[in-house]
Amino acid sequence: MTSQPRPPMSKAEYVYSVLLDEIRTAQIPGGTALRAGAVAQRLGVSVTPVREALRRLEKDRLVSYEAHHGATVVDLGDDALEEFYGLRAVVEGLGARLAAARITGEELAHLHDLHAAMERAADEGGNDRLGEQSRHFHLRIADIGGPAFLGQHARAVRNSFPVPAAASLWLDAAQVRRQLDAHAAILTALAGADGARAELLMIEHVRQAGAYRRTRGPADRMTS
Repeated sequence: MTSQPRPPMSKAEYVYSVLLDEIRTAQIPGGTALRAGAVAQRLGVSVTPVREALRRLEKDRLVSYEAHHGATVVDLGDDALEEFYGLRAVVEGLGARLAAARITGEELAHLHDLHAAMERAADEGGNDRLGEQSRHFHLRIADIGGPAFLGQHARAVRNSFPVPAAASLWLDAAQVRRQLDAHAAILTALAGADGARAELLMIEHVRQAGAYRRTRGPADRMTS
């Protein structure tokens, strides 16, 4: 059975995906005004798809509109940071618990391969790759645990709090082994179908990352 070709991305979807990535990775910092005309010129589209994308980002609560100022990237503070990690702990913890009962041998092998790739990257000094690999690791577990809704919600939560792409907890050499050991322990719980332990380990892992980030200054905060 041949797969159907995917429809081309609409211009509004293209603009949304570009702005979402730039906001999520803090290439566009909080408080930045987004002028539809300037964005349209930069991305080579008309103003209409830009306005559609900005409305979608407003629904995502990443952009706000103010009278006489237009669209502005939301600038999130300490309270939002605490809520972000608390919500991640709940969603990703639930994902780990459900995944322990549903994971297949093939899916577990894929997670082990990803973990092994992270170990190799750490050994080779490729810490700059670990943040994105960790994101895949976490979201893959959420997808396995909740393929209908949970994986989508886990992504929405992670996309809701901008983080500089170059600012990763994984760039801190003192943290790398601790994070990798946490991933290994989660894998052991998943392999043993121990949902309660997998959930507890994931919650502790995410909360530890949040606690670490709260110790950083506003300009030097990191995430996992």
